[in-house]
Amino acid sequence: MSEISETIETDGSGDNEFEARQLSTSLDTFEPPHPQLLPDSSRERFVHSGAEPCPRADVKRSLSVVESNLNPPEIQKVIVEHIVRRDELNTHSHFPIKLRSFSGKLPRPNGETDYDTWRSHVELLRKDPTLSNLQKSRKIFESLLFPAADIVKRLSPEATPESYLQLLDAAFGTVEDGEELFAQFMNTLQDPGEKASTYLCRLQAALNLAVKRGGAAAGEADRHILKQFCRGCWDNHLLSDLNLEEKKSHPSAFSELLLLIRTEEDRQAAKATRMKKHLGSHRQRVMASSQGVCICSQQAAFQPESDPLTELKQQVASLQSQLTTLMSKKAKKTPKTKGNTEQPSGGPASRLDPRAPSWKPTNSKTSTQPRPWYCFNCGEDGHISSACSNNPNPTLVNEKRDQLREKQPLGG
Repeated sequence: MSEISETIETDGSGDNEFEARQLSTSLDTFEPPHPQLLPDSSRERFVHSGAEPCPRADVKRSLSVVESNLNPPEIQKVIVEHIVRRDELNTHSHFPIKLRSFSGKLPRPNGETDYDTWRSHVELLRKDPTLSNLQKSRKIFESLLFPAADIVKRLSPEATPESYLQLLDAAFGTVEDGEELFAQFMNTLQDPGEKASTYLCRLQAALNLAVKRGGAAAGEADRHILKQFCRGCWDNHLLSDLNLEEKKSHPSAFSELLLLIRTEEDRQAAKATRMKKHLGSHRQRVMASSQGVCICSQQAAFQPESDPLTELKQQVASLQSQLTTLMSKKAKKTPKTKGNTEQPSGGPASRLDPRAPSWKPTNSKTSTQPRPWYCFNCGEDGHISSACSNNPNPTLVNEKRDQLREKQPLGG
C-alpha cells in the first residue's frame, strides 16, 4: 500500500497537488473565531446549535475526501495492476540459457545437436554475468551424454567451464588446419538448383570454421564472403542487378547482403510466377484454337489436355489416309489417259481432248532438223564458242548461219 500511495503521489497532476497542499496548509493554520467576536445573529446560532470548534481530524477527513476525488478508483486500479505487472516482469525477466544435449555419437541421434551448434550455445552461457562459474560448469555437465560425459568425468566439481571446453574441443572439435579450411572455402561453389541465399549461408558457415582455426582474419570476413559469392554464384543476372562486382572494395555486412539477396530472389520469383500465369493462359488459348481447327478438318473429338505425341500420331494417320485416297483416284484415271494416247495424232480425239499430249509431233520435227556445226565466235568447224580461242569472225559466222537456214525445211 505504501507503493500505491507513492504511485498516487507521483501520478497525480501538478495542479491537483498544488491545490491539495494549499488546502492542507490553510486547514492547519485555521483557528475558529471566538463566539464573542461573532455578530449577534451568528453568535446565537453558534451557541444554540452547541457546535464546537471542528477538530483537526475532521479537517484531515475532508482532505482525504479531496484526494479520493482527485484519484478515482479506476485510476487506482490501473496503478495497482501496473505495479503488480512490473513486479512480475522483474521477477521473471531473467531466463537461464538451456543447453541442448550432446553425446558425440556418429551418426548423430535424433534430437541432439552437432558440436559446433552446442559450442555456440555454451559461449552464450559463458557470457551470462548472472551465473557463477560453478553453475556454468554444472549446466555444461548436465547437457552431456555418453560418450562425451565420460571424457569430462575426471574433472573435479570445482572445474571451470574453460576446462570442460578444452577437453571437449580436443575430442570433438575441428582438427583441420585453418589454411586448409580457407582453401575449402575458396573452392565452395553454388550447387545445381541451389538458391543464391542458401549458397551465401553455406559460405558463411565455411568461413566461420576457417576464422576459428586462424585461417582468415575476422575483420576480412565480409570481403572474403562477397568475393567468393561473386566467383561461385552462377546467377549472373542477380550479380548484375545488385552490382555486387562493384561492391567488392566496400563490402556490406553479411546480414545486409543476405537480406538484399533474399529480397531480389523474392522479386524474381514473383515476376516468374506472373509470367507463368500470363503465358500459360495465352498458350491454353492457342492450343484451344488449334484443336478447334483440327476438329473441323479431321472431325475428331475435342481433348483439352491431350498428349502432343498423340496429336502428332493422329495428324500423321490423317495425312496417310488422305494420301491413300489421292493415289487411288489417280490410279483410276490412268487407264483412260492411256487409251486416249493410243489414238492417231491426227484423229478427232486428239483435237477435242485437252488432256491429249501435244508435244510428240514437236519432238519428231526437232529430231529431223539439222543442228549447227560451226563456232558462233570464229565460224570454224569442230568446236564451240565456249572453247574457242580464235579471233571473232562475224563474216564467216553469217555465211554458216545462212547455210544452216537453207538446210532447214520451210515449215521449221
